[in-house]
Amino acid sequence: MKKLQQPEVWLRGPLKNIPPYLQPAAHALKQTEEDLDYWLTDFEDIHLWNNPAGRASVGFHLQHITGVLDRMITYSKAQKLSQVQFDYLKQEGVQNYDVTTAQLKAAYSNKLDEAFLYFSTLKEVDLLQKRSVGHKELPSTVLGLLFHAAEHSQRHLGQLLVTTSILKTLK
Repeated sequence: MKKLQQPEVWLRGPLKNIPPYLQPAAHALKQTEEDLDYWLTDFEDIHLWNNPAGRASVGFHLQHITGVLDRMITYSKAQKLSQVQFDYLKQEGVQNYDVTTAQLKAAYSNKLDEAFLYFSTLKEVDLLQKRSVGHKELPSTVLGLLFHAAEHSQRHLGQLLVTTSILKTLK
């Protein structure tokens, strides 16, 4: 596996059409996408649902980062989660041998494209608008929700790369 030859996303300058205050979140989300491609090179689908040492599977992490991004976008739009989103949440991490690593990576990339289109519509004044999260309506802001999606994706990427590294030794 060859390490990327270019700087990390945040060191390559602003991402096109992303407002300045959302650049850090966009950089982290894009870095997640690139790192998934790197760390999942030669990853065998047979290991997608393995839970080494009782830890979450690679499949769970891939589903979860996509689901969290989707849910945070919904909350940032001051909307409630749909039944489809609740159903997706319930299925995160459930073993599904009909799905592949490539399909889960593509789902994240598609959700990222959707997120970046949404980011491009936001103005600075929108970012500090108050938003609530979940049935308890916990307080946040548009910026807080979108930043959370970014940092959460990086947290799960870190867990995924450790799990992936362990599972690749099981060949």
